[in-house]
Amino acid sequence: MAVKFRNKCSVLDFGEDYYKIRAFLMELKNPNYLFGRWDWMITHSHLDKTGLPAIGLWEEDGEIVALATYDCGLGSSYFCIKDNYSYLKQEMLLYAKKSFGKNGEYQALIRDSDTSFQEIAAGLGFIATDNREHDAVYPIDLEAITYTLPVGFTITSMAENYDYYKYKQVLWRGFNHELNGEGPFNPTKAQLAEEEIEMHRPNVNLDLKIAVVAPNGDFVSYCGMWYEPASEYALVEPVATDPAYRKLGLGRAAVLEGIKRCGLLGAKEAFVGSSQQFYYNIGFRPFSTSTWWKEK
Repeated sequence: MAVKFRNKCSVLDFGEDYYKIRAFLMELKNPNYLFGRWDWMITHSHLDKTGLPAIGLWEEDGEIVALATYDCGLGSSYFCIKDNYSYLKQEMLLYAKKSFGKNGEYQALIRDSDTSFQEIAAGLGFIATDNREHDAVYPIDLEAITYTLPVGFTITSMAENYDYYKYKQVLWRGFNHELNGEGPFNPTKAQLAEEEIEMHRPNVNLDLKIAVVAPNGDFVSYCGMWYEPASEYALVEPVATDPAYRKLGLGRAAVLEGIKRCGLLGAKEAFVGSSQQFYYNIGFRPFSTSTWWKEK
């Protein structure tokens, strides 16, 4: 049966296509765009929803074989394609350029190992940039996972100790917003209520949202984990540690605790979209690199 294209998918408010795309991503296991990234995007408070109708699906006999999408903000796109459908790449790139560009700017992420897609992009006038994304993998060995915490610090989860304010506070500080001069974390109740949808989505497992608690009760390090029993892998996203509590092993503890919990549920490996030495020191290994391509 011929491959058919469609867009204007029912993804908002967790429609049928949200689940269909999610299942496709779990099956495909493309490190550039794992199912956890999809879940993160759909519930993200800063998602540019104007791009959702442009998400493109290529289907054969009702089954997704390729996907062109973006991640929260327009101006770039990601591609997920089953192996036997490489002939769709040029069509997908042309569609994504037309659909996901912003203010005349557009870039496409192509895996460095995908030479056929690179050739297509070059033929359409795209060139590689020095902007890259890196993915690393952690082979899960439960017996090898060990960590220690300083006296007075404890591990908790959002299932055990749900506190959305403390969650957002550690992310605000941990991603250096205060250090960058944006001021202390001081949201309104309305802002918190609007953003809390990030924690209330289908299939969320709050037991995998890990925080390190300081003696004063604040969350001072955080690791979010994404895992589904239907898959054998987990995703690490996001990870942050309050600058005042760095170099104490707290981030390591949060990540390893999250990985351990996923391993106990059946995960065989964990991915993270990073090449930071922090992750390699924990035990992650380089897995793949991808490059952003732009038109000349």
